[in-house]
Amino acid sequence: MPRYPAIVAEHLAHPVGVGEIAAPDAVGESGSASCGDTVRMQLVVRGGTVADARFLAFGCPAALAAASAACARLTGATVLEALAISASDLDGDLGGLGAERRHGPEMVIDALARAFEGWFSARLGDMGLPLSSGRVAVAMSGGVDSAVAAMLLTEQGWDVVGVTMRLWHDPGAAAAERSCCSPETVQMARATSHALGIPHLVLDAAETFRKGVVEDFIAGYAAGRTPNPCVTCNGSVRFRLLAQAAALVGARGLATGHYARVVREAGEPVLAVAADRNKDQSYMLSRLDAQIRARLMLPLGDMQKARVREIAHAAGLPAADAVESQEVCFVGEGGYQPFLERNAGLGESAGPIVDGDGRVLGEHSGYWRYTVGQRRGIGVSSADPLYVLATDAASNTVVVGPREQLATHAMVVDSPTIHTPIDPAETLEVRVRYRGRSRAGRAVPNGSDSLRIELDEPADGVAPGQTAALYRRGRLVGAGTITSSGTPPRES
Repeated sequence: MPRYPAIVAEHLAHPVGVGEIAAPDAVGESGSASCGDTVRMQLVVRGGTVADARFLAFGCPAALAAASAACARLTGATVLEALAISASDLDGDLGGLGAERRHGPEMVIDALARAFEGWFSARLGDMGLPLSSGRVAVAMSGGVDSAVAAMLLTEQGWDVVGVTMRLWHDPGAAAAERSCCSPETVQMARATSHALGIPHLVLDAAETFRKGVVEDFIAGYAAGRTPNPCVTCNGSVRFRLLAQAAALVGARGLATGHYARVVREAGEPVLAVAADRNKDQSYMLSRLDAQIRARLMLPLGDMQKARVREIAHAAGLPAADAVESQEVCFVGEGGYQPFLERNAGLGESAGPIVDGDGRVLGEHSGYWRYTVGQRRGIGVSSADPLYVLATDAASNTVVVGPREQLATHAMVVDSPTIHTPIDPAETLEVRVRYRGRSRAGRAVPNGSDSLRIELDEPADGVAPGQTAALYRRGRLVGAGTITSSGTPPRES
């Protein structure tokens, strides 16, 4: 068996920071007694600097020596310097432990990350480090896009801090392969940040995410709507938390790996479609407010996805081969139907399937299992294909009919986010799905906080709960949640 480097023996004989802190500001643990190795890191933080760092550890020499080496680095370091310490740094401090002992430094870094996660999460909403105009907080999802975005900004000279949000995931289901809510994405984001030599911060956003996104999703389906959780998350949760994280680390700028662009119109920040139209995600960002847009940086907006992958591979980034994340990340394997059964109390409940005239054609087992525009799995025989036209939660009814009856010529959106002023007479591009084709239409005031959108060309399968995004020559002018569709009457 290979011997440990001499420096390891020195750390074991004279460990730095071993012992307890009576009243630590931050505590993080990693490992478990069942597998033989545990590390507990304790910190005192004063004025953005680690004033004291100590550890308690049980296990192999690699873990004990790595904890000692970490304390030697931590005491007197700034918070951002501490967040940038990697397992490779500790491995180097110990003279190179080898792959079979890499778990020691990795466990120590995990414990340190958990300590800072608790410390920072408890301070969300507060001001932290002094504001730096050259510092930018980058949302790191563990995927290739955010990894390359962070790398490009670092190469451009920005002082980059990676931020990952630990989101809620249904404990009753295994995380789907492409989930951005799984623990593995946090580890990948950390590995990527440290490979780039930048600080990495994890925030516990699980409860905020559950209340702001998951509960809205459940309530939407229970009421017979078709919500878009990604638009909700970006508009009301994710970017608000990113801004709060930026305040803690003193960052003026905010950045993500979304495929969209920020342009200026009359000096104001406006979101625009990406150069790669097949990857354009401006729709998902359509509810961002002006304060967020003014600080937002989107490094991938002018790039093609294939080129982003090439850059990641060339740089050897850990996330180079990461799979694309799925949209509804928190529902887990099996999709949204079993998720709703587990979390919304929506079990089997027989109800009628009717046509547009109210004639009963069959029976279903729950209105919430059907989506407007759905064709397969309706369970009604017909000479011509039938599509779901609407669902009614109050009566537990599913309405079906031929495809031509899906055509929607108008819709109403409430509480819209307006990016730039809208002329009711101008023709806009209207998109009602992330991957949907835009239709020409107009947005007319429909009361004090509502718009009626009239389409020149009908759209199929428009459902309450979806987001309608309005564009002018590829630039977002507004967006809102659809509350009704069909041909709503004008308000007098």
